[in-house]
Amino acid sequence: MARRRKGRPIHGWLVIDKPQGLTSAAVVAAVRRISGAAKVGHGGTLDPLATGVLPVALGEATKTVSYVMDGTKAYSFTVAWGEARDTDDSEGAVTERSDVRPSAAAVTAALPSFIGTIEQLPPAYSALKVGGRRAYDLARAGQAVKLAPRQVRVDSLKLLASPDPDHACFELVCGKGTYVRALARDLGRLLGSFGHVVEMRRARVGDFSEGQAISLDKLNELRHSSALDSAILPVETALADIPALALTGPQAERLQHGQAIRVLNIADGICRTMTDGRLVALAEANDGEVRPLRVFNC
Repeated sequence: MARRRKGRPIHGWLVIDKPQGLTSAAVVAAVRRISGAAKVGHGGTLDPLATGVLPVALGEATKTVSYVMDGTKAYSFTVAWGEARDTDDSEGAVTERSDVRPSAAAVTAALPSFIGTIEQLPPAYSALKVGGRRAYDLARAGQAVKLAPRQVRVDSLKLLASPDPDHACFELVCGKGTYVRALARDLGRLLGSFGHVVEMRRARVGDFSEGQAISLDKLNELRHSSALDSAILPVETALADIPALALTGPQAERLQHGQAIRVLNIADGICRTMTDGRLVALAEANDGEVRPLRVFNC
């Protein structure tokens, strides 16, 4: 049997501009093939229909994925009125129809109901698990999917345009676990019609934004060039909101070996420890004692 070739030691983040039609897993597979990285993961699933920012972690950056997934997201999306779909987007089958087309004024008046901490029922076609199986697998098999409503955070939801009676374009800023498709579904029902997403683009995830994004085609062009490495953002980019603590060489070595250190005049809480511009560990400070929580080898 041929031995599996190890990937190269490469650490950091690539911000991919995901094209429509690809799953997030397919993007990860493409990045692994192009970069040659040994470990690759992503910082938050995007629906196949959606385009935009998909942060992809390489090597030691995979240890910071949870911090990215917890970050604030920004989207633009378009809703089509008058049809309910089983997937709550244009890729699904039509389940109900309505002749009602809400006015821009009615839409604007309804939006405050969806801002703040709200209860949201996730779409049946979602990656959430029910009895150990993905909800979308059960839905595709024709089985009834029972998901519980969840609390999600919506920071802002704005109507950008109503290009025609059948469509409305929105801008959304929200927290972890918010489903754009569910917002479209619930907004349509509140307005006495039905709604589903026909276009969706993610503009931001945490500290990763469209301005940093690179297409898979462009990434593939750079695969044999030193410019590929220059497109990779540092591991600590995902931890920008966590206070930094500069260490001496000996302090860094102790933390790297799982040992606590003493630091004067440091506030209690989580910090990212650095030495000579290199990320050492995520650590917790308590009464002047700093203990490593997650050590990085990059």
